[in-house]
Amino acid sequence: MEIVFFVYEFPPYIVGGLGTYAEYLTRELVKMGHDVTVFSMHTKDAPTRDIYGGVEVHRPIVENMNISLLLPMFIPEEIQRWTESGKRFFGDIFLYNILSASKLVNDLVRMEKRKVDLIVSHDWLGSIGGILASRGLGKPLIFHVHSTEQGRTGDGSDTIKRLERLTADAAERIITVSYAMRDHLVSLGYDEKKIRVVYNGIDAEKYAPENVPMEERLQVRRSLGIAEDEFMILFIGRLTWVKGADTLILAMPEILSRVPKAKLVVVGVGEQEELLKEEVARLNLGDKVILKYEFLPEDMRIKFYAAADVCVFPSKYEPFGIVCTEAMSMGKPVVVGARGVSGLREQVVPSGPNQCGFHINPYDPSDIAKFVTILLEDEELRKRCGANARRRVLEMFTWRTVAENTIRIYKEVVP
Repeated sequence: MEIVFFVYEFPPYIVGGLGTYAEYLTRELVKMGHDVTVFSMHTKDAPTRDIYGGVEVHRPIVENMNISLLLPMFIPEEIQRWTESGKRFFGDIFLYNILSASKLVNDLVRMEKRKVDLIVSHDWLGSIGGILASRGLGKPLIFHVHSTEQGRTGDGSDTIKRLERLTADAAERIITVSYAMRDHLVSLGYDEKKIRVVYNGIDAEKYAPENVPMEERLQVRRSLGIAEDEFMILFIGRLTWVKGADTLILAMPEILSRVPKAKLVVVGVGEQEELLKEEVARLNLGDKVILKYEFLPEDMRIKFYAAADVCVFPSKYEPFGIVCTEAMSMGKPVVVGARGVSGLREQVVPSGPNQCGFHINPYDPSDIAKFVTILLEDEELRKRCGANARRRVLEMFTWRTVAENTIRIYKEVVP
């Protein structure tokens, strides 16, 4: 099958989980014998056309063409009220999509006689190019919904919400990352008959406990000021309200009342940085909470997982939650938010012989504290949950499984 991806992130341009998802999925599709062409955002001195992991990648340059001044001519009034940086961001996305669709339709297909079977857009960021290319070439469109504007922001931009719906209406199929997200989309009025679920995946060979020797784990802990006889609780994620780092910090006094040797490590960046710092000071948590405001490179992130005793992700909205899969793949017990739209709930088995950890109410610090404490106080339970977590990843969340399930849906529209 000849597949074209419109995906905002792709190496070397990585902002979050979408870029990692696109990299691994396309690589696996190529291994299965499919041809994949990707149109992504350009960054720094990256080539505008190259081969990356067997995938042909096109990156149209938009840096020197600021079209935000022209947006009032054809963009809704809402965006005209955005900040200058917001308008610039939307303008860059708009331009990337237009240039990408034009290159595909006019250069690759018309001039180079390239064959295309299927157009695939990921989130609203690649939707304009996907719609234009699908209409221009008369080829079916698949829309991958990794999150929604309502879920990301609580309400957000009407323009982006309309763009998401327009793309969903134009698509033959909608693929989303969890059954929680499917139900969310149905509640928003999306056509249930079009929606299919394919979980995200993990490179389980890279995220493997045996890859990090004990001395390297201890070195990470020493660098954080965590002694061998202390417990390390780990949170990794964007520091924003929906991820719940603030609620986790509020749970620490109760955790410490039962497990005085516990320490929390919070890793990430986001708008809550100052708030979290103030909360730590207000609660007199001092050396009990270590705040690392940075985006860890993957090799170091793996070491942090390996060094942790328990990983906690109390998200209030999480379509899937790849950090949870990473921690599980590293053999760690996990405590996860399980209210509302929660793909975490589908990853983590909370009881029985296959238990991986616990589900909690992400709005309740006491609920978080209760189940974190249970794990910290029971070494045998931690080991059992960690082993089950690793096994569940190998059974359900490998990239090969993701690619096979994705292609099965693609073939529904391309025989």
